[in-house]
Amino acid sequence: MTTTPPIAINVDFHSIMTKELVVVVGPTAIGKTRLAIALAQRLKTSIISADSRQFFKEMSIGTAVPSKKELEAAPHYFIQHKSIHESYSVGDFEKEGLNRIDELFKTKDKVILVGGSGLYIKAIVAGLDAIPDVDPSIRKELNNTLAVNGLDSLVQQLKACDPGIIGSIDPQNPRRVIRALEVVLSTGQSLSTFQNKPKNPRPFNIRVIGLKANRDELYQRIESRVDRMISDGLVDEVKGLCDYKHLNALQTVGYRELFDYFMGKKSLEEAILQIKQNSRRFAKRQMTWFGNQLTVNWYDYKTPEKEIFDNLFR
Repeated sequence: MTTTPPIAINVDFHSIMTKELVVVVGPTAIGKTRLAIALAQRLKTSIISADSRQFFKEMSIGTAVPSKKELEAAPHYFIQHKSIHESYSVGDFEKEGLNRIDELFKTKDKVILVGGSGLYIKAIVAGLDAIPDVDPSIRKELNNTLAVNGLDSLVQQLKACDPGIIGSIDPQNPRRVIRALEVVLSTGQSLSTFQNKPKNPRPFNIRVIGLKANRDELYQRIESRVDRMISDGLVDEVKGLCDYKHLNALQTVGYRELFDYFMGKKSLEEAILQIKQNSRRFAKRQMTWFGNQLTVNWYDYKTPEKEIFDNLFR
């Protein structure tokens, strides 16, 4: 599998620019929220969430939305501010996120950006890729293939057309698979070709830090989180959303598997095991993406917040 080079963020950290975006990344369940809040409190600043799953007010348990106590510990933006019934793209987030950051920089020297959604992090730190419009007939044909032959047929087609992109998208997300396929079929060029084009620098400094753990510890944290979600009522949350399972916002881990349970395709025990398995796979893809696409200063997830803060701002 080919890998893509890191995004070139042409920012001079020693320039006359005094504003800085501190970006906190890492795999699911690693503790990004905890670290972001600790940094925001020490810096007396606000947090921009770039977790695309947490945008939607109907999805709380399955997306690990910060608790009321956590939300009160530091100002947060882009948490449950949309409905699953509203159209909200990464382009919308880029525009609104940059506007909010600009407003915050009027009174603050540093702002925190936190999340595990690589594309949404990228939209803020480097901008979106200039991908040409695709042929609508191709998108329609791919959606028909999905309905008739299932997702795996599209994944196999994508592997043949653009094998290098498989490792950087969620192959279980129909929307992501169709997007990658429609680009290569419409333009004759891989999606990664557009992703690797130089981006315009942002008018602020950018510092990216990440949390990591060894595989066994990370997987244990993921499985413990899934168990807590089930205890907190995830099954009932998903049951209440079954009528809307076709919406893009709900094509995500923790929801798809339980929709299958409610449709009688698997037992509850099988669905929960699959949530854990798919969450582990998602975490692996996250780490691969951040490693390939960003220059990250990594810390073990057990590192005390004060130690990280002192290393960053001493």
